[in-house]
Amino acid sequence: MIISHDVDGPADGPALVLLHSSVCDRRMWEPQWRPLAEAGHRVVRADFRSCGRSPAATEPYSDEGDVLALLDSLGVGNAAFVGSSYGGRVALRIAALHPGRVTALALLCAGRPGHEPSPLLQAFDAAEQGLLDEGELDAAASLNARTWLGPEADRKTRKLVTLMQRENFAHWFAAHPEGEEADHELPEPALDLRAVTAPTLAVGGAHDVPDFREIAAGLPDLLPLARHQELPWAGHLPSLERPAEITALLLDFLRAAPGPSASGERTTVR
Repeated sequence: MIISHDVDGPADGPALVLLHSSVCDRRMWEPQWRPLAEAGHRVVRADFRSCGRSPAATEPYSDEGDVLALLDSLGVGNAAFVGSSYGGRVALRIAALHPGRVTALALLCAGRPGHEPSPLLQAFDAAEQGLLDEGELDAAASLNARTWLGPEADRKTRKLVTLMQRENFAHWFAAHPEGEEADHELPEPALDLRAVTAPTLAVGGAHDVPDFREIAAGLPDLLPLARHQELPWAGHLPSLERPAEITALLLDFLRAAPGPSASGERTTVR
């Protein structure tokens, strides 16, 4: 199965893949989507399983495998990746397991494979799970919006994030009435992040949960070509909090980084 997706921008432009947070779906990239395409990129944004318009899995799968299968179906050999939170974690998996397919990584408050959650993050997970166990999907979605959006997010953004998270919960539970044991997701593979060869921008938000700030700050110690930038105004979802600023940040990074050509060969985006 090919996961649900959109493609925009010139067919011969360098490919750019946008991977969403697990709190959201591909609609989170609406502010960046067309400006990146208008800048000359062939932009691909996709929904992970049980998110947005992608159905739940009926057989074993991995999100990184789904993304690579999508790119294969589009004839994309390699690409630059932008990943938000869990989407950044998936992008890191792809970059570590298939370094030749990733030419640049922009990680926005990304998760990191192998990270042990802090007591604070464990407490959030417990609170969320308690609400879900009681069938309180609206309350669980609201908890996520309050936790993950920083002070810059306006009412419209908070409403959108709450809606996306609520729909993700509903889709998942409808497809998995027996709980997590009915899910088909494969275990996360063991990774060596030192295998990542792509230039990487690791973005953190000063108002984010400490786990994600620490992950972003620590990635330059693990990835050979990574640099860290913390945004003093940002929470966990900066692309939704100050969309235009993040679009400009991404374009500046992509202009400086080696980029993929339509044929899959490395070029420089100018």
